[in-house]
Amino acid sequence: MTAMEAFDCDGLSDLGHIRGVNGDQFLIAELRKSIFIHKTSIDFEDHTSVFSGAQSHLLMVADGGGGWTAERQASDLAVRTLTQYILNMMPWLYRLDTRHEDDFLEDLTSALKRSQNRIEDVSEATDAPRDMGAALTMAYISWPRLYVVHVGNCRCYLLRQGILEQITTDHTLAQQLLESGVLQQKEMSTSKLSQVLWNAIGGDIEELNPEVYKAQLQPGDTLLLCTDGLSKHVTKDVIRECLQVQEPASTTCQKLVHMARADGGTDNITAVVARFHREAQSVDDALAEMAEPTPSATTFSPMAPASDRLATEATEATVPVATAR
Repeated sequence: MTAMEAFDCDGLSDLGHIRGVNGDQFLIAELRKSIFIHKTSIDFEDHTSVFSGAQSHLLMVADGGGGWTAERQASDLAVRTLTQYILNMMPWLYRLDTRHEDDFLEDLTSALKRSQNRIEDVSEATDAPRDMGAALTMAYISWPRLYVVHVGNCRCYLLRQGILEQITTDHTLAQQLLESGVLQQKEMSTSKLSQVLWNAIGGDIEELNPEVYKAQLQPGDTLLLCTDGLSKHVTKDVIRECLQVQEPASTTCQKLVHMARADGGTDNITAVVARFHREAQSVDDALAEMAEPTPSATTFSPMAPASDRLATEATEATVPVATAR
């Protein structure tokens, strides 16, 4: 069984109890090579298209903002534009090694900036609010490597051996005040500044500052991407307990969304869960010649060379991140 065959992923989005429109979006995609055969003398079993197995996976969650009429449009534009940009980057996606990694990471941040430009263009060309924008978290998986591109207050969690790490850091004013010591952790859940983003795609924010995180996945890991409609209602401890249960990803998504609704469901709720079963270990030999071993998680400063700071492997401390502006 290959790593991609040992990959179980599903997603679910829910309106919640309060919102009139679901401004959340999610995407789960396989990236494959393909060839379209126009004409040949060779028998390809009557197929005009030949596809490879899955080369990698792309996961995204997005949370739109700017008023109910613009929320869905903003998140839709962000996901669609980013997906199309990634598709046009295909040469980077098939054989990613250390020689091309910096270029790849720069392309990922450029992809978010393309989405930013698209939202701004639509806002200027229509009567959409100028603050129409979206928070977005994307995970690109080329086993065993994980790259997370993040802007806003959606989140990516990694569960490993019973320990849950929040890989991303919220780009909110409340998080900035927490890091500077002005706010206490216990005040975060009630602070209105937890909903104020300093970094988003669009949203009338002048400069986009996406953050890119790199991690080395292991068989048995579980990923969760979610919007803040989930994280504001379901605590980290409860998320950990839920992800630890060995069940299909679809069942876990349903449980997480149900818990967020039961706690109030004051926002749209979206969850994408990916499980990497232990059979994935069989691909390790094929990856050995790609590059030297990489640390479990390393943070990259936006549009800059890789930082030398190494994150601890599956500890209770959060993964180190660049300080928000």
